[in-house]
Amino acid sequence: MKIGTPKEVMKGEARVAMTPDSARQLQKLGYDCIIESGAGDAAGYSDETYKEAGVEVVKTAAALWKAADVVAKVRPPTEAEIKKSREGQLLISFFYPAQNEKLMQQAADKGASVIAMDMVPRISRAQKMDALSSMANIAGYRAVIEAGNNFGRFFTGQVTAAGKVPPAKVLVVGAGVAGLAAIGTSTSLGAITYAFDVRPEVAEQVESMGAEFVFLDFEEEQQDGAATGGYASVSSPEFAAAQLAKFRELAPEMDIVITTALIPNREAPELWTKDMVESMKPGSVIVDLAAEKGGNCKMTVMDEKIVTDNGVTIIGYTDFPSRMATQSSNLYATNIRHMMTDLTPEKDGQVVHNMEDDVIRGATIAHEKAVTFPPPPPKVQAIAAKPKEKVKELTPEEKKQQELDAFKAQTKQQVTLLAVGGALVLGAGLVAPASFMQHFIVFVLAVFVGFQVIWGVAHSLHTPLMAITNAISSIIILGALMQIGSGSYLVILLAALSVFMAGVNIFGGFLVTRRMLAMFQKS
Repeated sequence: MKIGTPKEVMKGEARVAMTPDSARQLQKLGYDCIIESGAGDAAGYSDETYKEAGVEVVKTAAALWKAADVVAKVRPPTEAEIKKSREGQLLISFFYPAQNEKLMQQAADKGASVIAMDMVPRISRAQKMDALSSMANIAGYRAVIEAGNNFGRFFTGQVTAAGKVPPAKVLVVGAGVAGLAAIGTSTSLGAITYAFDVRPEVAEQVESMGAEFVFLDFEEEQQDGAATGGYASVSSPEFAAAQLAKFRELAPEMDIVITTALIPNREAPELWTKDMVESMKPGSVIVDLAAEKGGNCKMTVMDEKIVTDNGVTIIGYTDFPSRMATQSSNLYATNIRHMMTDLTPEKDGQVVHNMEDDVIRGATIAHEKAVTFPPPPPKVQAIAAKPKEKVKELTPEEKKQQELDAFKAQTKQQVTLLAVGGALVLGAGLVAPASFMQHFIVFVLAVFVGFQVIWGVAHSLHTPLMAITNAISSIIILGALMQIGSGSYLVILLAALSVFMAGVNIFGGFLVTRRMLAMFQKS
């Protein structure tokens, strides 16, 4: 069988669904690869590069559609392209079936099978085929770059001879794949980054990337992420109102706002209203990654950049992945190749369209002259982490009682240790000679004093490793100092060596700790 990729017909689309590297992998699955001449030019892949990879280059799209058994595209097909399809042919591309019902029905009527890459279920096994996440990752990164290109200041704060420049404040609305990519880029550029999401379980991910999660003082039982395929669900009107109130509070402080919130098969929710835009500072930037679905900011104009009366720039570009065409094409072509791997279990160049497979069934929207959208829920659902329980703030009385209980427990522990030590000394005194008792008492006292001294130091002042090694060293030094005055030259020598080696360990520990702390200090 032959798998082919035509040149994208949508204006401005620079991506290509097959790269020379992916073609080599497809050939290992037993497929012959063909591509329309010039299909990879905008992504940096010439016809010659494809030929070197063993790909046949055809001159026209019509010739490609006629020759290919499997057609891989990026953008949804046009009506003209659907007319070129035939019975038994397989089309793989983004499709957005909820918005393209007519095209989906036309494909079914032609007898073609259609796999929508935007319908790949979000389960662990399908991550390698998740083209939405691949493109969202690039879009989130590129959104920050575009924002910086239109922002008149540094992202990071700077102190120069000409004056002090405060760091930019960035708010990312939505902490999905695109949002997390935007957060990572923003924090790496030095901005003070805030993030909000209706799913509280993502707060840990946000904070791990160096951003601050914006919490709402509002409790609502969110729909389980497993039931929604890992996506955000529709919020209640009360939650939405509290959310907008929080954004109105933040809007005057933010320099850059990046909105990424989308709900599958719905228009993008309005999260950044006109009055919020009007309250922002002149020179601020809004990048609306939901522009293609109506925008999270209703002032957004799709595929355009506008400047409001109060000097706020609103960017509504929908081609962020296409602006990094080489990288996007590499990732998308890899997603396609993994899909073909699942469709070719025998690696013999023959497609096996197994509708019992969760991934293939979930992504298939037309098959055997029937529309198969919407798919049934997958047998293995996406698993979302449960939100952590909120830590109750203790009252002053509760804190005082907690400290008192801790003191009682520590005192009890100390008394127990003293009792055990006394019993050991008494027992040893009954059976051991006097010379042994002198050294044994010193050892017991050194252990007790060393434990109390080291464990009394706040853990924030040293690493756990240094705490343990310095505790041991202090015990050695205390015992050795008490033995240095002994009349035996051997004991004095051993005690001096103990002091020296333990001293090296302690001072070396402080040097290592100092070096470790210096690694976390900004230059």
